[in-house]
Amino acid sequence: MDVPSAEVTSQEVGELFLASLGLLMAGEVTIENLEIVEAPHKGTRGGPRATENQGTYVELSHVIREGMITLPNLPAPKFGKHLTREDSRGIYAPGTEFEIGKFEMVTNTGTYMDSPYHRFPDGHDLTGFQLDRTVDLPAVVVRLDDSAKLGIDAAALAPYDVNGKAVLLQTGDDQRFDTPAYIEDAHFLTRDGADWLIRNGAVLVGIDAANIDDMTDGTRPAHTLLLGAGIAIVEHLTNLGAVPVNGATFTAAAPLVAGLGTFPVRAYAKT
Repeated sequence: MDVPSAEVTSQEVGELFLASLGLLMAGEVTIENLEIVEAPHKGTRGGPRATENQGTYVELSHVIREGMITLPNLPAPKFGKHLTREDSRGIYAPGTEFEIGKFEMVTNTGTYMDSPYHRFPDGHDLTGFQLDRTVDLPAVVVRLDDSAKLGIDAAALAPYDVNGKAVLLQTGDDQRFDTPAYIEDAHFLTRDGADWLIRNGAVLVGIDAANIDDMTDGTRPAHTLLLGAGIAIVEHLTNLGAVPVNGATFTAAAPLVAGLGTFPVRAYAKT
């Protein structure tokens, strides 16, 4: 039986042996006189299997840190401790200690997802998104970081096939995140751009800017149209330049928190 290395333990060999036989209800396994022999590789039975086309993962979320500013009109997150390691020593056995943290933040912090409830009182909350609407979606990256126009309209989107895809709008504004300049001359999706994405079958829309809408326009047409159509929005993405225009998949799954319209996500692409 193949094993990962010469340092493998008897317990690990036992686990590999059971896995190689497909045994699910086995009892205790005892291995005696274990001998590891180095030999040319002849197979993978009983050992770890190599996976073809594993791909590369690209982080697309900002790290949430204490004091960071997502938007200047929103408070920064605060971190604390519910239980310190020092205090836990009086609860557990000698040599055993834990820490339990706590934090306070608005749900629009860092890279986050909007659900219909964020805009509409009768829209579904974060628990309403099925995983096939936010996980392993084929992605298309719309390159706009060299555009002279701040508004992303239907004409800018027309060259792209967005049907059934996560549409990721790369504006380059993420380079100014956590600075006062982040909201200055910020890119946004126009009303006709949002309408075009809906008509052409986009499943999710993300952007690496301060807001998917023009923040000088209080009507918020992109939020209204996209969330009204049940399309998830992910704002404040970053690092979209590392994702190819086509061929990647995109994931941004929010925790199942009932009653909230927005919450931070771990967004990433697989290329």
